[in-house]
Amino acid sequence: MVSARPAAVADVPRLAELCRRNQAELGRQERGGAVFVAREARPEPVEDSLLSGVREPDTTVVVGTIEGTAIGYATGRTESLRDGSTLGVIDDLYVEEEARAVGVGEAMMDALLEWFRDQGCAGVDSMALPGARATKNFFEESGFTARLLVMHHRMASG
Repeated sequence: MVSARPAAVADVPRLAELCRRNQAELGRQERGGAVFVAREARPEPVEDSLLSGVREPDTTVVVGTIEGTAIGYATGRTESLRDGSTLGVIDDLYVEEEARAVGVGEAMMDALLEWFRDQGCAGVDSMALPGARATKNFFEESGFTARLLVMHHRMASG
């Protein structure tokens, strides 16, 4: 059975393992992934920020499971905007490759969106790397649309 639940402190070691797999996959497989991992991705030691995410009230960490085994994780946080509204931000959403397309990501997204609604968020942002068609499609199927494109110019290494 596929499900999603809030993470507990005891989940942090497994979530850190999944986080590192996510970053390795992004860094080697996706266009723009190396810069994303070096700039935007969760810094080491990832256990510290995941533990904070489990404990802090303005963040959430969700575990995606199949038959009770953690095979995915997602993190979200709130951000106050200058106009006084609250924005939800999804920083991580990852499912092990062998367990994709069976509903784990959807279960985690549902849990995240419910949490963001409970926080009074006016909207939710997340990122998808260029060329990550499956990720883009997943977000679009979840009701997301693009609102910002980041352009990058790679400098020749010297």
